[in-house]
Amino acid sequence: MENRDYTAAIVVNETPETAFNYIKDIRAWWSEEIEGPTDQLNKTFFYHYKDIHLCKIKLVEIDKNKKLVYQVLENEFNFIEDKTEWVDTQLIFDITKEGGKTTITFTHKGLVPDYECYDVCRDGWAQYIKTSLYNLITTGKGDPNPKDKEGFNAELAKRWKLD
Repeated sequence: MENRDYTAAIVVNETPETAFNYIKDIRAWWSEEIEGPTDQLNKTFFYHYKDIHLCKIKLVEIDKNKKLVYQVLENEFNFIEDKTEWVDTQLIFDITKEGGKTTITFTHKGLVPDYECYDVCRDGWAQYIKTSLYNLITTGKGDPNPKDKEGFNAELAKRWKLD
């Protein structure tokens, strides 16, 4: 059976250590709208984009300079029928050195074409991984979702507060 999980890879002229450290800085490549630590094992953070996407994610595995695994604990989309599609999926970053280059392979394990959000999520991840994370690692500047005070829904965020 073929692997249908969403996967994207980038190759950079940086060390695995540099790539690893940039990946952990999720605010610099995915979104500035994150509360909580994104780089500490067994800690949970809250990602939100207006009321469109709210998500609690926990860093569950670290293999220094080689791998990071994040577990989606809670999720809510406002644009699909099953708002919890990402629950129990994993965001996996595998980092390998090949010659003088480093390959980062991102897999959203559990995000499959059968999901209603797949096309939107695939396109979003492509932007965040292949453009924003790539640029962050190669130039020091990513393109995350910026803080949007007008789009921030304080009541929704309060409901999703971290423990």
